Amino acid sequence: MGASGGVLAGIARHARPKGPMELLDAIEVTVEGGLHGDFRGAVKPGGRGRRQVTMMERRDWDAAMAELGHVLPWQERRANLLLDGIDIPQVPGAVLRIGTVELEISFECDPCSRMETIAEGLKAALTPDWRGGACARVRRGGRIAVGDAVTVIEAGR
Repeated sequence: MGASGGVLAGIARHARPKGPMELLDAIEVTVEGGLHGDFRGAVKPGGRGRRQVTMMERRDWDAAMAELGHVLPWQERRANLLLDGIDIPQVPGAVLRIGTVELEISFECDPCSRMETIAEGLKAALTPDWRGGACARVRRGGRIAVGDAVTVIEAGR
């Protein structure tokens, strides 16, 4: 698909903090609630929803795994969306379109200490160059499914 476009390769949600990740083929996404059934999606009163949806690039996860000599499923990162064949813009305000859904990048999704409990060295392996992914807010809702095209529609600030 090249530099301008990629594909949605995976969808995962967790119903509660530290809860198990559930893999899905498709999901509803709303401006108010993020990914349906994901605990992080709801915008809190007075909040801006900057962490509604998290996403990462497949090649970044694969690179981290190669560095560590591990083969772990991507959802261990606890991100909601796995994107393949696209560079997630490392710029707040950039907007990605997945199907009809629009997601605005808020900030880098720093890997947390929980990554170390999954594999020693994983936090450090996910730290450079936004490898841990990006946090985003939902600008336009809809239904997304694995296999949907992903494009950058706004470059950000």
